[in-house]
Amino acid sequence: MRQIVLDTETTGLEHKLGHRIVEIAAVELCNRQFTGNHFHYYLNPERESDEGALQVHGLTTEFLKDKPRFHEISKELLNFICDAELIIHNAPFDVGFLNHELGLINLKTLSNYCLSITDTLKLAKEFHPGKRNNLDALCERYSIDNSKRTLHGALLDAELLAEVYLAMTRGQESLLIELEYVEPIQQALSKLDNVNIRIIEATAEERVQHSVILENISRESNNNCLWSRSETGDSIGAKSKRRGN
Repeated sequence: MRQIVLDTETTGLEHKLGHRIVEIAAVELCNRQFTGNHFHYYLNPERESDEGALQVHGLTTEFLKDKPRFHEISKELLNFICDAELIIHNAPFDVGFLNHELGLINLKTLSNYCLSITDTLKLAKEFHPGKRNNLDALCERYSIDNSKRTLHGALLDAELLAEVYLAMTRGQESLLIELEYVEPIQQALSKLDNVNIRIIEATAEERVQHSVILENISRESNNNCLWSRSETGDSIGAKSKRRGN
């Protein structure tokens, strides 16, 4: 199962007011494991950031002026997230901005390119009702080191969110392992249906040798040999002899 943990930074809080994405990052998970593959770009939003947003991410207009525009990286982004489950914290915010950017270049909305979208903020509220569920609070709750997070950065936040998501949904691992291995096991068992098992009977000489061994065991154990006990033991011993044990 392929999952993409995604985060963005923006010039402000409202894409409807013309605010744009200044940074986008995505981290790949396969079968709940980090693959090492990631997608990351700083973007020229072609406008100034609000003061409040600038204090959050610290990406100045001067820093961003030579960075690519969204349309220049859009194809690479859509290829990266194609047919994967997107995992986003406060998904409506990021999805709203991404859909706005895609609309500006006449592309379809995000849901047309990915398999599904999971909002980890909604998930966290279900798991921890009435508690703080921002990324810093979740990192503290699940003992994830976020000491490098002095400013918001899309790549670092995506990596932290991936760790939070894995910790928050830890019980899904057993289900995933079960789904991953059931089919190979079933395939192996189905092959046994066509196997002819050869049964080798003990010879008369082997049966005699077996009886001698049982007698020796009985003598050494003060008649406590399981196969040599009266009645029940004799029955077990007889069955064992017939099977050549």
